[in-house]
Formats: sequence, C-alpha cells, structure tokens
Amino acid sequence: MLRKMRAHAQAIRAAHLFKAAASRVTGVTSPPPTPGGGDFGIGQEQIVSISRDQNIGALQELGGVRGLSDLLKTNLEKGIHGDDDDILKRKSAFGSNTYPQKKGRSFWRFVWEASQDLTLIILIVAAAASLALGIKTEGIEKGWYDGISIAFAVLLVIVVTATSDYRQSLQFQNLNDEKRNIRLEVTRDGRRVEISIYDIVVGDVIPLNIGDQVPADGVLVAGHSLAVDESSMTGESKIVQKNSTKNPFLMSGCKVADGNGTMLVTGVGVNTEWGLLMASVSEDNGGETPLQVRLNGVATFIGIVGLTVAGVVLFVLVVRYFTGHTKNEQGGPQFIGGKTKFEHVLDDLVEIFTVAVTIVVVAVPEGLPLAVTLTLAYSMRKMMADKALVRRLSACETMGSATTICSDKTGTLTLNEMTVVECYAGFQKMDPPDSSSKLPSAFTSILVEGIAHNTTGSVFRSESGEIQVSGSPTERSILNWAIKLGMDFDALKSESSAVQFFPFNSEKKRGGVAVKSPDSSVHVHWKGAAEIVLGSCTHYMDENESFVDMSEDKMAGLKDAIDDMATRSLRCVAIAFRTFEADKIPTDEEQLSRWVLPEDDLVLLAIVGIKDPCRPGVKNSVLLCQQAGVKVRMVTGDNIQTAKAIALECGILASDSDASEPNLIEGKVFRSYSEEERDRICEEISVMGRSSPNDKLLLVQSLKRRGHVVAVTGDGTNDAPALHEADIGLAMGIQGTEVAKEKSDIIILDDNFESVVKVVRWGRSVYANIQKFIQFQLTVNVAALVINVVAAISAGDVPLTAVQLLWVNLIMDTLGALALATEPPTDHLMDRAPVGRREPLITNIMWRNLFVQAMYQVTVLLILNFRGISILHLKSKPNAERVKNTVIFNAFVICQIFNEFNARKPDEINIFRGVLRNHLFVGIICITTVLQVVIVEFLGTFASTTKLDWEMWLVCIGIGSISWPLAVIGKLIPVPETPVSQYFRINRWRRNSSG
Repeated sequence: MLRKMRAHAQAIRAAHLFKAAASRVTGVTSPPPTPGGGDFGIGQEQIVSISRDQNIGALQELGGVRGLSDLLKTNLEKGIHGDDDDILKRKSAFGSNTYPQKKGRSFWRFVWEASQDLTLIILIVAAAASLALGIKTEGIEKGWYDGISIAFAVLLVIVVTATSDYRQSLQFQNLNDEKRNIRLEVTRDGRRVEISIYDIVVGDVIPLNIGDQVPADGVLVAGHSLAVDESSMTGESKIVQKNSTKNPFLMSGCKVADGNGTMLVTGVGVNTEWGLLMASVSEDNGGETPLQVRLNGVATFIGIVGLTVAGVVLFVLVVRYFTGHTKNEQGGPQFIGGKTKFEHVLDDLVEIFTVAVTIVVVAVPEGLPLAVTLTLAYSMRKMMADKALVRRLSACETMGSATTICSDKTGTLTLNEMTVVECYAGFQKMDPPDSSSKLPSAFTSILVEGIAHNTTGSVFRSESGEIQVSGSPTERSILNWAIKLGMDFDALKSESSAVQFFPFNSEKKRGGVAVKSPDSSVHVHWKGAAEIVLGSCTHYMDENESFVDMSEDKMAGLKDAIDDMATRSLRCVAIAFRTFEADKIPTDEEQLSRWVLPEDDLVLLAIVGIKDPCRPGVKNSVLLCQQAGVKVRMVTGDNIQTAKAIALECGILASDSDASEPNLIEGKVFRSYSEEERDRICEEISVMGRSSPNDKLLLVQSLKRRGHVVAVTGDGTNDAPALHEADIGLAMGIQGTEVAKEKSDIIILDDNFESVVKVVRWGRSVYANIQKFIQFQLTVNVAALVINVVAAISAGDVPLTAVQLLWVNLIMDTLGALALATEPPTDHLMDRAPVGRREPLITNIMWRNLFVQAMYQVTVLLILNFRGISILHLKSKPNAERVKNTVIFNAFVICQIFNEFNARKPDEINIFRGVLRNHLFVGIICITTVLQVVIVEFLGTFASTTKLDWEMWLVCIGIGSISWPLAVIGKLIPVPETPVSQYFRINRWRRNSSG
C-alpha cells in the first residue's frame, strides 16, 4: 500500500492536478472555498499552491511565515481565538481536516461472497434438479416442496452468513476510525488544548516533538534541530532537516525524527496530498491471522475427508441401486433392469446425489473461520472498553501465549502524577523544596531561566490569574515547582531567546538549551538524570552565588543524597548550567543547526526528587501475571535504586534479597555482555535500570531466542525497534509518540499496567473460545457424519435430510459460533500456563470430550434408526418411519443444545458457572430451541418432519439431557499430558528411522 501511495504522490506532484483531483473526490463535507479569501487575506487556492509546490519565493512575497500568519489572522505566539465562530469561518474558507473514505463492501457483496461456497452451489443445483423432477412426477401442487425447501435453507444460510460478516466488517471499520483519530495539542487563545486531529483548522499553531505525526500541511514557525522523515510521501528514506527560512514546508502524514518546533497549518483534509491519498486507498485489516490460517487448514482437511467419504457413499448407493438392493416403500427393489422408467431412475439418482451432498454439508466445518472472526471482533470491541485499542488482529491471539511482559515504569506501573517533594540547591537541602526565600535572587533567576527555556512544556496564565501547566508529567512537576519559586514563564521566554536546543535524549538521558540574554551573555542549561548530569559538573553554586569547586567529598555526598532519594522511589533530576562566549556561536543557520551544545564544566544548580506513586492495583496485577505463568520484567531509564524501590513496591521483586545481579541489572552492564552471556542471564532479569531503548531491544531478542513469547510496552520513538521486534508491541496511548504507536500491535489507551493484564486475559479468552467452538462443532460433524454414512451404506437411505442438516449447519456455523465465541474472559483463564507457540489446537481434553459425546450420540441415534419403530412403539402409526426420523432429527438437535453448555467449560465440572452473565449465549439457546419447535411442529412439509406428541418430545429431551451427566463422568477420565498429535509424529519418526 505504501508503494502505491508514494507513486500516487509523485504523480499528483508531477501532473499539478491537485485542485482538479480535490474537486473530483466525492463526498467532501467541507463547504467550497470562499473566493478571494473571504474573511481572510488569502484564498484556499493560493495557499494550497504555495504548500503543494513548496514555493519559498511566493511565501517570502507574502512576508514569510509571519506575513502569512497575519493574512490567516493567527497570532504565532497565542494561536487562533478558537471560538465556534472562528472555527466555522476557517472550515468554510479552507475546509476541514477530514477526507472522504472509500466505501466498504456493501451487504450485497457479502451475500455474493457467501453464495460462492462450493457446497452451497452444489446444493442449489440439487435443489433445482429436485424441483424439476418433483414437479414432473408429483405435479406443481406437491412436487415443489423438496426443491424449494433445500433452496430456502440454502438462502437462509447465505443471508445469515452474509449478515454476520457484514456486521463484523462495520465493526472493524469503526475500530479503524478510532485508530486514525489521533489526539494532539494545539495552541489556541494562548493556551495549549488537546483536540482530535479531525478538528485542526488552517491557521492553527501546533507544537511538534520527536515521534509526532505532522497532522496537516504547514510551515515551520520556529524549531530546534527539527528533522522530518518524509518517506511516507516522497519514497526517499532520507531524513530532511527543516528551518524557518530555507526549508519551512511540512507535509501531512510525515513523522518528526528529531528536534522540536512549532508549525502553522496551511492545508487540511483533501487540500493536502496525504488527504487525497488516504481518500483513494482503503484500510487494510491485516489479512488473515495465524489462527485463522491454521483453522482454514483444519477446515480444508476435514472437508477433504468429507468429500472422500461422500464419494464412497455415492458409489456404494449407486451400486446398491442398480444391483436391486435399494428397496422401495412396498419392500421391493427400487430399480428393475429394463422395467424402471428413465424419469424414475433420474429422480432416484438425484435423491442419491442429494444424500451424498448432505454428507459434505455436515462434514465441512465452515464455521471455524467464522468463529475466529466473531471472537476477534467481539474481543476487539470489549478490549476498547478495557482501554486497549487493537491495531493488528493477530496480536489478540498472540497475547494469550505471552510468557513475559517487559514493562516501562513511569505511567505504566506508576500513576504518572509527579510532584517535586525534595530538593538540594546550593548544596543545601531545601525544606520545603519550594521555599524560595532560602535562595539568593541571582541563584533563583538563573535556575528559573534554565527551567523556562529547557522544557517542552508551557505555562498559560489567564486574565483571572489562573495558571495552566502543560507538558509531560516530569516537565509539569518541575514547571510547577519553578512557579512556586517565582518563575514568570512568559517574561523569561520574551526577555531572552533560545539559540540552540538539544531535545531530551533517552540514550544520553538529558536535554539542553543555549539561551541568549538581553545583555548578549549566553547560558547553556542542562537538565536530566541526576547522576549523569552530576558527572559533568565541575562546580556548584553556593548560597553566596559563588562558583565552588566540586571536590570528591562533595561529589560523594551528592551521590549519597541521590541514592537516598532513589531508594525511596523518587525520580532524581539534576539542573546545571555553564556560561559560553557569544562570539563562538555560529551565525550561519546551517552551521548553527550542526553546533553541539557544550556539556562539560557544568555548574550544578539543583537536584530535585520527584515522587511518582505506584498505581493502586498494580501489585495485584503483577501477582496475577505471575500466577498465570507470565513473568513481569521492569525495564526503565530511571536510576537503578529508584527502579529497585518501585519493583519492591509493585511485587516484581519479592524482597531485598532478590535485588542483586542478574535479577537487578543496569542497562550498560547487560549490553556489555556477549550475545551468549545475554541469552544465559536474560531469564533471571526482573529489573533493568538506566536502560536505553537499545538495551530493551537486546533483552527482547535474547528472550525470544530462549523461546519466550514477549510482550513489550513502550512510549518513545526510540522504543519503536523493541516494539517491532517483540511478539506483541504495546504502545502507550497518553505518553506514546505516533512513531511508537505505529510500530505497536496494541495501544494501551490509559497507560495502565492493569490494562496490559486485561489484554493477556482477552488473548487467552480468544484462544479458549476458539477451542470451545472446535470441540462443539467437531462433535456435531463426527456424529452426523457417522450416522448418515452408516445408515446410507447399510439401509440405502439417511435419517437426516439435506434441509435438516442445513439447519444443523446453521446452528453450528453461525449461532453456535456466536454463542461460544463471545464468552467473556474468566479468572480461571489466568490459572493456566501460557499457550505454547506449537501447542495443538485440539488438546487431549478436547479429544476426550469430543469422543465421549460423539460416541453417545452416534450409538443412541443409530439404535433409533434401526430399532426406533419398535423401541418407540410406533408400529401402529401409519407414518411410523417419518415419526422415527423426526425423533432422530429432533433428538440430534437437542443433543447439540445441551452439548453447547458442555462446550462452555471443557475442563470444569460446573458448566453453568457464569452462564446467566452471558446474555448472548442464553438468548441464542432460547432462539435455537424456539426455532427447533417451529421447524418440527409447523414446517414439516419443508423439513421432512411430522408433529410429535409430548411423549416423543420428552424422549428427545431425555436423550439430550444425558449429555450433561455424561460430560461430568467423561471429565473424570484422566488424559495423558503428551498431545495426541505428538504420538503420530513419534510413530512417523520411528517408521522413517526404521526405513
């Protein structure tokens, strides 16, 4: 799809057909552009032309970015007003940030696809032949019954299958819409507000950071080391550096690879190339999942077996017919050579052919792939309610097999509600940490200057004096602390200017900025992991505003203070600065973009301890994972002591005695090992502190080589390789960058570890529900196949007709799948070990249950088939044969209704636990029962049944109800741990070895 999009983008640019293409796209909800710009000094056509052609000359003619912002009535510092009237005018003039999506497949397309099933096509042909011969032999009044009955049953199966598929398609479409609905911050009326990407309008001012997706076309207002990956639009993997003078144009859909900046939106929706491309491509649902592929293979194999058996039965019946062994209603041979008319022979052969087709109908388990689709769609919808957005269907299945979860600490295991609770400034401990009176004014001014400029957050002060702080939790906590120290954010930002910016880097664990003051002095401010920033400090500023040498004793004392805070689970951040000669700063913009901020000879200003408490229920969640055989490992960039304290609090480490290598390890130590050593110790690692994203990747690779199914949480752009490498990548919905989300399989919308555990439960539920349905369907398949085959070969006729088996098929394929595939997850699922990668779909427990139920049904119904008239005392009745066959059909269906309860709990004695909470299951059981009564009592002509008296109904219910105690007895039979399929492999290996 990406290749097509790139080609399309180049074609659009080469042909200069942007406007024409936009006008041809139908269904655009935005009003047409206002001629001449309307309420604005520039019109849509002109602004789109500048953006599309990236015409820097035309932009300069308008007065550059500031001139363009004036024409768009935008304040580059405060953004647009953002009231309803302003938004409406902008949408009217320039369009909205939406694009018409290609319509999904219609309901009739699903009907057409459902009707392409080979078995149903054969049945339609058989129905047509039966209709023609019936009318010819019995006349129009009665001759149409059989043919129309089969045709109606086929039509019912097609409609129900199409309706189910269509509903799932709509559900996937809704989930895809949710996936595309990115939330982001914009600056409106001086404050940062979070809005949907669809609500962006031309003139909006949007901050950009590493990992963000450029949400619309625009121009760069200001930026620091801003680099953009434009490969999604140009097809070139080169990272493009952006600046506000020579290359300010930003294209929607691209990703921010480095740096940060602010953009002015110039084009939205179909007035961007990205919008046009997205309107011309349809969403890919990822094709079939691994489990669907496996089940398709199972269904195909069973289908081949069914076809083979049907072929043998057809051959046997034809031979029996022409050799005179098939009897008519009077007991004589049905075929007599030279005497039986050709029309009768043809009619009889069609009936024989229909018998063979019914065997195929019941043998092909078409419901298996449908059951996977149903359970995945159901799980995806429910997981959304549990704060998990599934991006790739296969992740639902794989999560059930997860053996280890490598989790971040901040925001996932903790609340992400950070507060500065401890501070060392001027080598003195401040108590309370925000008591500014203890600090000299010059010390405070240089401290708050660094905090105000060296941040990706912002502070908004309303006219009423209300303060609103935005940014990451760490940034917010430090900004709030600085405000209490007397920081005037807006004044500091306007008085001095940032010359160069080094965004926080998860490898270096720090970020910096060079600030030029009004007196032309330059300060380089750094902020980051306490022990790392401290390692670059050669001085500290004392309470007398003097620079004092950092002696070894002083350094050791500060390190002890950091360790003390870390052991109390505080995140330690150091703030330092240094002066720099203004004349050494490059004046050329390109040289300045390559200038590296000096990070030596720093002067320590302060070390703060930030408290981020554990989430309340996280300890129970970790314990639940451990009981379920899933090891939780914490991988964090925080200090090793902080990581240890949080791990003890969360239950990842049981006690202090566990806190030793390799159970507790630093990232740099782990990466220093060879690959063989990493593979050897990775099993034992519970906590990795001071880890880089590459350390996380190395850990994932080692665990996978040891056979683990690995789930990884991540939020940063640099986490993308680990998220991609893991079996299941879990991106954070709140703190996660768009790059991380794009590489993930599931997005945890609330960044909560408890939601991760819920995903594990749902993953296991998907697998368990499929297994329940397989057991249920194969029981029906085996029983119906054996009954019809034995009856056909021995008596030349079958007790279960084509119409009846189509009804049974409907119960199995659609209603059964819907009932069993939508079972909610239970705590019992977390008492099992993870499902192995190569564990067979059909376990020994399932084989046992299947065999017990199928053998019971086959035995009872075959006895009824051969001795039913005498057993049921039907000899005196004129339609004894039809009553007997109706009882067999009715008992067979009621057996499936009772067995559906057994299938809910394949390995539990109490099959009724939680049944009333599953309203859909109860509803389907009731619907199936009512429809069965209707078919037997009122649709006898079509279904080849006759009305049954209450005694026969009690007999049928009694036969069905025996399956419940039988299931209890069956579950007491022990099964071997080695899967049945393993025995076949061993025997095959032995034969090959002996050969």
